[in-house]
Parts: sequence; C-alpha cells; structure tokens
Amino acid sequence: MYLGIDLGTSGLRALMTDAAGKPVASAEAQYDVQTPHPGWSEQDPGDWITALDQAMAQLQGSPGYSDICGIAVAGHMHGAVLLDGSDQVLRPCILWNDTRSAAEAAELDAAEKVRDLSGNIVFPGFTAPKLLWVQRHEPEIFANTAKVLLPAAYLNLHLTGRHVADMSDSAGTSWLDVGARDWSEQLLQAGHMRRDQMPDLVEGSAAAGTLRPELAVRWGFGTDVTVAGGAGDNAAAACGTGVMAPGQGFVSLGTSGVVLTARDGFRPDPETAVHTFCHAIPDRWYQMGVMLSATDCMNWLGRITGQSPADLTAGLGEELQPPGPVTFMPYLSGERTPHNSASLRGGFQGLSIATTAEDLARAVMEGVCYGLRDCLEALRKTGAEIDSCLVIGGGSKSAYWVKLLATILDLPLQLPKDGEFGAALGAARLARLAVTGDDPADVLTAPESAMTVAPDPLLRDGYEAGYAAFRRRAAELT
Repeated sequence: MYLGIDLGTSGLRALMTDAAGKPVASAEAQYDVQTPHPGWSEQDPGDWITALDQAMAQLQGSPGYSDICGIAVAGHMHGAVLLDGSDQVLRPCILWNDTRSAAEAAELDAAEKVRDLSGNIVFPGFTAPKLLWVQRHEPEIFANTAKVLLPAAYLNLHLTGRHVADMSDSAGTSWLDVGARDWSEQLLQAGHMRRDQMPDLVEGSAAAGTLRPELAVRWGFGTDVTVAGGAGDNAAAACGTGVMAPGQGFVSLGTSGVVLTARDGFRPDPETAVHTFCHAIPDRWYQMGVMLSATDCMNWLGRITGQSPADLTAGLGEELQPPGPVTFMPYLSGERTPHNSASLRGGFQGLSIATTAEDLARAVMEGVCYGLRDCLEALRKTGAEIDSCLVIGGGSKSAYWVKLLATILDLPLQLPKDGEFGAALGAARLARLAVTGDDPADVLTAPESAMTVAPDPLLRDGYEAGYAAFRRRAAELT
C-alpha cells in the first residue's frame, strides 16, 4: 500500500492506493489562509501537521492501512517556511499567491544570469524574493533563519526528521539551477542566501528518508516506511495524469489556471513568462503557463452577488452560445503568464442597464478561457506543442465551461472518467516508485478518458475574434 499526500492551499488530502496503484481510501482536512494586509497570504505550518493527523485518523481502519510501505507529499509551491537552528517555525509561511515582494522580485529578475540559471522570470510569488523581503522588513527573523523549506519539504521534515526537497518543487524558488538540477551558488548569492540554508535535494521518485519511528507507532505502521522526495503540486498532477512525454499536457480549471506540457529537455524561454521546471522524475522537465485566478474568479462573483457559481451558470445550459456582450479581464490577483504583473487588476467592460448576473457569469467564464489561451500561446512560443490534452480541476465539472474552453483553445479536450488522477494520486505513484524502483513509464500512466470535447466549428471564428479583442484590452491595461 502507498500513501499520497496533497498539501493544498485550503486543505490536505491523503489517498491510499494498493500495490497496483488503484485508489483504496481517502481523507481530507481543511485549514485557513490569513491575509493580514492587502496582497499578503500566509499560513501556519502547524495547521498542516494538524490536518495530516486528522486525515490519518480518518484513514485508520481502512483495508490494507497497516500495510502502507511508502509515502510521498505533493505541495503548493513557492511557499517560504523559515526555521531556526532547532527547526522551530519563525513566522507564518508566506504563500505562492502573496505579492508583497514585487519590488524584490524585480530586483532579482534584473540581476546577471538569474533568468539563464533559473530558467524563469523571478515572479513575486517565488521563494527567493520572499526572503529578500524578510531580510529588509523582518531582519531579526532573517538573521535567525537556519533553513528555508517549501511546504512539501516541511512535511518531509515532519515525516523523516530530514531537511529534504525534490527537484520539481525546488525549481520554483529561483535558487535552483533548473538545467543542472542543483542549488546554484550564483542564484543563492543574488538572494543573500547560503547553501547550508537549503534542504538536501532528491528526485521526486527517489527515497528521501524513512518515516520517523514515533509516527510509525502512532499511525500503526511498520518500522521501514519509505518517504519519497515527492513533488510540487503541478508536477504531481502531471504524474497523476500521465503527462510525461512531449506533446502530452493538461489544462487545470482550478482556483488558479494552468496549461502544462511535458518536455524531454531543458528549454527555457523566460521572456514568455512561461514557467520551466524540473519534472518529478529524473531527466525530464515540464513547462506551464499560469494564471493566478481561474475558478476563483467565479467564486468571487458568487460572493459579491450572494449566489453560488452553480446558480449563476444554471441558465446557460450545456449548448455553447456565441461570445457575450460583456468582457471580463480575469486579473483579480495580478497575473503571471504572459504579463508578469502583480499590480494588474481585472474588470468588466460592456456593462449596461440590461446586464444580468448570468451575463457577468458568462463573461467570467469567457475571460478565464481567454486567459488560458494566453498561456497556451506563450507555451507555443517556446516550441512546445500539445497534441493530447486533459482537462482537470473543479471547473471541468461544468460541461458548458469545458465546451467553451475547447473552442477558445481550438483544441480537443479529454475528460477523464470519474476517479483519482490528480496530485494525491501522483504523490502515491511517486511513493511506489521510491519503494519498488519500477519503470516510471509503467506507473505514471494516463487515466481512462470518459469523452473528448471538440471545439465548436460554428463558433470558433466568433471566439477567435473575441480573443483578439481580449488581447487588445489586455495590452491597454498593461
């Protein structure tokens, strides 16, 4: 049995799989995000430990539970957990969607060879600028920082007692030489950091350590449970969906939006604002375009109208309509790909006295899809091509939204059959690889497809014109 842990922004999910990789049982626990100031986003790492204990308590008694022999963690990327010399947390973790370090990010991004070595623009949400911000605004905490761990690596520390992180997660720090898959002395110096403050590096499919004896006893496991390196959340989702080879990819309609494709080499193109990261298995990389607000835009509209997203979109049905009269720019939290702007903000255009809440919901859905089209076009500029594309995330449960997305991307989208195929499954698969040494090609396979949603040929031209108008409006805003 294997255990995959998905440490998400709003909750933790634990998934058990059997020796063949079939899901057996799962459990979830929730926690909150704190926003003490505008643009800030923080979390208490202790809440993750509490959530893990709650999830494990739920799983106890599941068939095969005591036979778990491998564990891996997938976590939300870029977060900064600062520890003192006794591994005590010095301050709340600064999360991936925190934008306070925009000035520090711009400073690092302009430094010599930073983009060349890291393969990426230094975005405000990345880890390195967060530490520069701490140095300038919380100097005592910075001076006492002995280790900086990403969220998944902090859980690895809890599980193993070791400071260890995987390549895919570490690639989002702006301290890793992503091509060489090692910490870069030049990047560390640019961020005023030292190698001894970094965790040890392992591949995501390799063993990172052994479960601490006290946890093994508390949870009712054997004495030799392997903990794998794990992965950043999107790399783990790629492992869960079988996105391993060039041409394979997925679109995630989640809180944030992602268009991701696998690459067989390191081919960065930072000018596109595409992310180029190590994959969770050796000698592979992946690239993705990221928009910071996707389904979160619909959640926002629901909050201000007092309606659920399902109620807002109920009147649309499933038959795709032509572009609506209202345009929405989905930049509620700034944007990464392709604009790299923490200060960019969203808005509606084309409102009238006749505009309804349903019109706004339709505009939000279209705006998010146009933003994902921006991500796809940015990926294409790097030379990446996606021949096979899954659609995952909470928004994929809306038939209308998926048809709209397929038409705006002009790309057939495969809907996986109901079941497990995300980050938790990817983590469980990495745990299996660390224990068995199996060939990743035999383990990291694609889920069975329930159906393929094709672009609507009658509406393709209309949405192509809509996307062109969206691009013009975005150019005015930026």
